[in-house]
Amino acid sequence: MNPSGKNESSVESLFKKVTAPQFETEELSLGPWTSHSMINDPKHLCFVLSRYKFCAKMLEGKDTVMEIGSGDGFGLPLLAQTAKKVYAVDWDKQLIEGNSRRLEFLNNVEFMVSDFNKESLDLKVDAICSIDVIEHIDPEKENQFMDNLVGCLNDDGFLITGTPNITASEYASPQSNELHINLKSMKTLRELNQRYFKNVFMFGMNDEVLHTGYDPMCHYIWSIGTGLK
Repeated sequence: MNPSGKNESSVESLFKKVTAPQFETEELSLGPWTSHSMINDPKHLCFVLSRYKFCAKMLEGKDTVMEIGSGDGFGLPLLAQTAKKVYAVDWDKQLIEGNSRRLEFLNNVEFMVSDFNKESLDLKVDAICSIDVIEHIDPEKENQFMDNLVGCLNDDGFLITGTPNITASEYASPQSNELHINLKSMKTLRELNQRYFKNVFMFGMNDEVLHTGYDPMCHYIWSIGTGLK
């Protein structure tokens, strides 16, 4: 007899009844970057999802949200779960085409190709999130990038920016260091946002833990800019 008081056949029947919807669900494929992480560094996926969870909590209740640099869309379902409308923007057409195909079940997400180094978009949103993007922007194009970004915000909109801390670069992989051409410290990320916003709130992150600890020991840093100047 099973400890619950049910015989084995009834337990098996209950299991099949409860799990049937899961087994009937269409299986999803992962994007190229997420697949690479799953094979080579699966714990990194926990860090990525934690960053998106933080953004999703900050964006809760917003009507329109834009993600700049959506990559292969791994975190988009979290944003789509909390905002009414999400514009997923990336400069890479191949990534956007893949996202449109793999994430077509996200009915409130619109996928768009645009390079904010060169141009803006003719739309206004309540909030923008930029996760692991600013470190890839050519410093000489940073002002143009930020101008184009902020130009898409409503008057009371805000910008969330997440990026690796420059103090953690010595622990990064050679590939990351090669691609991270515009790393920020807590100080320089704050200064960048203060050019555009009246209020800038800073946070640190280590693995999945968000905090307000000692700046140089934060592996990852966040800024939230509010009150457009």
